[in-house]
This record gives sequence, C-alpha cells and structure tokens, in this order.
Amino acid sequence: MMSLLAQAAPALESINPIGVVEDAAKSVPGFEGGLSAALNVILLLTILTIAPAILILCTSFTRMVVVLGLLRQALGTQTLPPSQVVVGLSVLLTAVAMSPTFSRMWDEGLGPYARGEQKNQLVAWEGAKKPLREFMIAQIEATGNVPTVLMILEHRGIDVSSPENLTWEEDVDLLSLIPSFVISELKTAFLIGFRIYLPFLVIDMVISSLLVSMGMMMLPPVLVSLPFKLLLFVLVDGWSLVVSSLLSGVMAPLGGT
Repeated sequence: MMSLLAQAAPALESINPIGVVEDAAKSVPGFEGGLSAALNVILLLTILTIAPAILILCTSFTRMVVVLGLLRQALGTQTLPPSQVVVGLSVLLTAVAMSPTFSRMWDEGLGPYARGEQKNQLVAWEGAKKPLREFMIAQIEATGNVPTVLMILEHRGIDVSSPENLTWEEDVDLLSLIPSFVISELKTAFLIGFRIYLPFLVIDMVISSLLVSMGMMMLPPVLVSLPFKLLLFVLVDGWSLVVSSLLSGVMAPLGGT
C-alpha cells in the first residue's frame, strides 16, 4: 500500500487544480465569453448547491409536502405512506405544477446563456428570476396573504403606512418576497390540512362515542376508526381529490396571469 501511495504522489503533485477546473469548463456548453472558465464552473457548482433550497422555498413544494403530511396524520397511518413516498410525490407534483414557470425560466434566462447567445450573467439571472417572481407574487395574491409581505417590509425598515403606493417591482425584492411566500404557503397548507382533518375527526368522535356508550372503554377508538377512515378515503377517491385540489390551486393563478 505504501509503495502505491509513493508511486501516485508525483502524479498528484503534478495536478493543477485551476487546470482541472478549466478542463471541466470546456465540457460545459454555453460558458464561452463572459466570466473566466474557472469562475463559471464555481458559479455552476454554487447554483447546484443551493438548488434544493430554491426547490423548497421558491416553489409549491412546501404546500405539497405539508398537506400530504397532514393527510397522513389525519388518516391515522403514522408511517404509511412512508416519508420517502410523501416527499417523492411532493417533488413530482411540484414539477408538474411548476413546469410552465420552469419553461419560462429556461426560455427567458438560462437557455440563451447556456447556448452562448447571452454572455452577460446578470441579464441571464434577471430573465430567469422574473417568471419565478411572478409565480410567487401570483400565489401570494391568490391566497390573500399580501399582509405578510407588508409585515416583512415593515421589519426591514420600509414605510408601509400607504400600501397602495408600494409596487412589487420597485419595493419588494427577493429578500422580502421569498420569506413572505414561504409563510403564505405554510398558512395555505395548514388551512387545507384543517379541512382535510374535519371529516376524519368526525369519524373518530362518532366511533369514540359509540364505544363509550357500549361500555367498551378498553378498546382504543383509533383502532376501530382506522378501517372506516380508510374506507371513506378510498370510496371518495381521496388521493385524486387532494392532488387535484393542490394542482388546481397552484396552477390557477398561473392561468390567470
């Protein structure tokens, strides 16, 4: 083992990290001109690093995963479906709901830069973030959570005494828009979860009352109500109803813009 390391040491010492980055940049299309090859690769790796956070915070993923998680708890099946299935389904539903926005981001910003048609990274960034901003703004307005944006702006020291004088383009940047959008999605998701909980809560209360009236104190009500909740959920095609409601709620504002 030591002899192998000794033989590999000269080769490792001869590797130039900058050269490796430049060689990697040559295999990535659309990085001609503008920044240097090394900086382009570093920029690309940075974007890939923060991509999961962007996926969670700036898309409908938050709403999807919270609603599906609350639905699982309302059914009383604590581990079914598994968390991997819930998160995976949320990612796929997010991809479906966000596909028009993602297409616009590629066509208006990322695509021309990747093809080398646009050399300016700032122009590409502006073109890519505009559709995402419009999506978040449409969702905030559709759910009636504009006061959340005013709250964030007020904490940032911006005068919100006259909301009618504020504009999305000039007064609300991404630093204010993203947390406002996340709070709005959480509020909407919990409202949807509350509506989902109600019919299952009624079933639990009815089963519990029946067991108490029959003197069956030692039998857990959850054990008896679970089959009835599953039966009700299957009869009304619950998964399709929930998923359809989520997708229509996210994509309806897009259709109106």
